[in-house]
Amino acid sequence: MIALCRLLIPLLALGLWHPGNAFQVETVAQGLEHPWSIAFLPDGRMLVTERAGRLRVIDDGQLLPEPVADVPSAYVAAQGGLMEVALDPDFAQNGWIYLTLAHGDRRGSATRLVRGRLQEMRWVDNEVLFTAEPARNRPVHYGARLAFMSDGTLLLTLGDAFDFREQAQKLDSHTGSIVRLNHDGSVPVDNPFVGRADALPEIFSYGHRNPQGIVFDPDSGLVWSHEHGPRGGDELNLIRGGENYGWPVATFGVDYSGARITPYSSRPGMVDPKIDWTPSIAPAGMAQYRGNLFEGWHGDLLVASLVERSIRRIQLDGERVISDEKLDLEIGRRLRDVRVGPDEAIYILTDHADGQVLRVTP
Repeated sequence: MIALCRLLIPLLALGLWHPGNAFQVETVAQGLEHPWSIAFLPDGRMLVTERAGRLRVIDDGQLLPEPVADVPSAYVAAQGGLMEVALDPDFAQNGWIYLTLAHGDRRGSATRLVRGRLQEMRWVDNEVLFTAEPARNRPVHYGARLAFMSDGTLLLTLGDAFDFREQAQKLDSHTGSIVRLNHDGSVPVDNPFVGRADALPEIFSYGHRNPQGIVFDPDSGLVWSHEHGPRGGDELNLIRGGENYGWPVATFGVDYSGARITPYSSRPGMVDPKIDWTPSIAPAGMAQYRGNLFEGWHGDLLVASLVERSIRRIQLDGERVISDEKLDLEIGRRLRDVRVGPDEAIYILTDHADGQVLRVTP
């Protein structure tokens, strides 16, 4: 008993454990400026993007003082900056790393996808793969999350730039869509709108507001994405090619002023969400748990929340949502991203000027 008390008292003092808590939370790194995304290199290092335009490296538990040099410049304003970082599924063979960023200036900006390689602490072999069209003069709602599918393609989420929501129903604009690309940025020949004169061939699905989480499940072949609603109406959606997800014609949310956006929460020919979060939780990153460290969690979705300051665990049965549980982590900060590490632990980024990388274990 004395030995157990000696173990627990320091954890209580640090606020990392309390009686009945099923989780332990430890700080891996801190002092990051609005960290946005994290990726794990095979050699044990971690890559973290800062929205301020920097790509940082955590090596052996230490945040290196200097960022990676020669990373493409991002337009940093409001919600814009350097956003997603993700490794190519064949990274061990080709070394490709993918980044998303806001590209442009105050007159107009859009989500851009690039790839390059890390050589020592320099970004090399940069290639611009895709830039959303048209550019918008409102630096918000970029989407910018990535998911790699097993067929050699990738999905990139794109937001509606807030003031241009009606464009999310149009196929001649990337606004409010999810696009599907080959890894080199070219258009897959089997995209749903290829060959239509009135549609951009990259579009995979449309009618989205600001999708900031997307996951491809290799076991089921299903794609899950969540998006920010306005005031209420945050959504979890099952994504299929060619489908219309309703924004702004159908939503459970209202405008920030309280004004009604639409009388409809569902419409024929538009896909209803699997989960509607009203009031809003402001969903940010999303991961699918694959591992055994958290018993019984394999295949569950994990959703980070900015407003609710929580992680949601969503249990699935095929295409059906079984439960939506708020985890008792007691972090108390805005959470921007959640990922599953190679050690099967959960890694969380806090969205603050002094942001952290946190590691969660049972």
